[in-house]
Amino acid sequence: MLLCNANAPQHPVPPQPAPSRIGVGIDTSRYGHYAVFLGDDLQAAAPDLQFVESASGYAQLRQCLQQIAQRYTQVTFVVRLDAAGQYADNLLHFLHRLGTPRANAPQAPPPDSAADAAAHRARFALAISCGDPQRNKNYRAALFGAKKSDPVEARAAARFALNERPASVTPLSPELRTLRQVAGRLQAAVRHRTRLINQFHQLLTLSFPELALLVKDISCAWVLELCTRYPTAQRLAAASQADLENIPYLPHQHIDALLQHARTSIASLDAAAVADLVGDQVRQLRDATARKKRLEIMLAAAYHQLPQPNHLDTIPGIGDLTAAILTAFILDIERFETPNQLVAYFGAMPVEVGSGVDRDGKPRGPKRYVMSQRGNDLVRRYLWMAALSAIRHNPAVRALYARVVARNPDKKAKAIGHAMRKLLHLAFAIWKSGKPFDKAHYPWNTPAHVDAEPEVKEESHASDIPMSLKEQAAGHNPDEPEMQVVTAACSITSTPSNPAAPALGDRHANAERASPDPAATFLDFAHLKRQLPMPRVLDHLGLTARLRGSGPQKRGPCPIHRADGRGRTFSVNLDEHVFCCFDKTCGKKGDVIDLWASVKSMSLREAALDLVETFGLEPAPPHGTGKRHG
Repeated sequence: MLLCNANAPQHPVPPQPAPSRIGVGIDTSRYGHYAVFLGDDLQAAAPDLQFVESASGYAQLRQCLQQIAQRYTQVTFVVRLDAAGQYADNLLHFLHRLGTPRANAPQAPPPDSAADAAAHRARFALAISCGDPQRNKNYRAALFGAKKSDPVEARAAARFALNERPASVTPLSPELRTLRQVAGRLQAAVRHRTRLINQFHQLLTLSFPELALLVKDISCAWVLELCTRYPTAQRLAAASQADLENIPYLPHQHIDALLQHARTSIASLDAAAVADLVGDQVRQLRDATARKKRLEIMLAAAYHQLPQPNHLDTIPGIGDLTAAILTAFILDIERFETPNQLVAYFGAMPVEVGSGVDRDGKPRGPKRYVMSQRGNDLVRRYLWMAALSAIRHNPAVRALYARVVARNPDKKAKAIGHAMRKLLHLAFAIWKSGKPFDKAHYPWNTPAHVDAEPEVKEESHASDIPMSLKEQAAGHNPDEPEMQVVTAACSITSTPSNPAAPALGDRHANAERASPDPAATFLDFAHLKRQLPMPRVLDHLGLTARLRGSGPQKRGPCPIHRADGRGRTFSVNLDEHVFCCFDKTCGKKGDVIDLWASVKSMSLREAALDLVETFGLEPAPPHGTGKRHG
């Protein structure tokens, strides 16, 4: 035991010096990279280094970092990569391995000589960030103007790392990197196949234009076989009915129509070269389809190789393939705080489309809503297909689909959009909780604001639609989004009908009985505002993309008095759900009801009723508690 003398002089322990920070900016390219090293004073800490994408080039970078570290007692390298495509992927993982000690590495003995001390000081810490190319470009332009070269971009990245202190990135696991690579190849294959289908359409407009009128999907197997045997309308006109019956999977009800259209076709070309072009296009389409199927199998296999399952494939309607695609492009669910952020990331939401104003300031054309163009096209394509399956087999999505169809029986594509949004909400909850989907977790057939009723067994022929006519439909209620004939995001042009749905006349009759008189509807404004946050209204009006700001306070053009989308007088607080326009000619302010009334030119009561109808809200608490307004 050591005894301390109270009268002995006390020597204060000197504080440990803060580690020196060295900014390292690396401009990446296909065959090599350019590195710049800056100290805290933004002066060069070492000569610039240009190294190739190879083991010898990476050894040069490691040696340069070690030489710099020997000059300091403690040093931290803050590295900023200006990523150009996938060229920085190998470098990023090399730096992470360089800055992370191996778990089984033996502990080094204490230094005994000056050389050992220098080697001991050569150990360093790395903080690595990989920047968005556009953000790096803007930062470089702010510092160096129009100058653009590898040294300038690397120097801008080094200054960004020192001054802005970006958060470090976590490297992806090898399994997740493999999954993302396969998903990227699948996305390219799907886009290529879409281009081939569009080219096939153009060829058919010259050789047999009537075929596209008879068949919605010209890439199906029997159409390709038909065009292989009879590439032009004139050659098909010479065929007999027995010849067409020998084509596999050709529906017999199409045979007479095909022959009749071929014999009266308005096709303008029948040359041998055109027939060869059609045959070559068919072969390319078949090859692209086969490659797409191979990649889908590879993607599903890579999904099952992930070390930590996210249980997305347990959601009815989302199979292995859709779960793999969602995982590949989400990567980490912790990137999203709310399910609405995930929905907005993939663009599974409606936006209002306007065609501007005329010289008199009046809006041109009717108001309409379309599905947002944001988001990954591959995810949207497979999410659409998953929604078609989920409306039949997923209890949560099936109930929502039934309610939306009951309110809009002639716009089923709109209900499919609601189903896509619901699937993303379920994926968010399943991934966050780490638990598989449980169909008995919640009474899905009843909206959230209605007391649950006894569950009806599946043996009975009860339908979700009569129940939904009494309740509100959750979520947005925009008009049907416009659909392309052939797009990479969706190749389905028809939607399934619900076999349990009542007749159209019964729907209208029930809807009339369920819809109360607006003049007799009681409205509780406070209850409405509790159900409807400001971000949801801004998304519905298509204003979110125009607003700027890093916190809850956003600014942008006023949607009330500036239809041209200019100016920054409109301010909105997303936490307090209020807005204000600082223009003297406008001066509008208030909450979501005031905003809706001002944009739509309605009274407050009319705006509240319109919000109830548009967003499927409760006009008042279900038990009549609280003060009612209106």
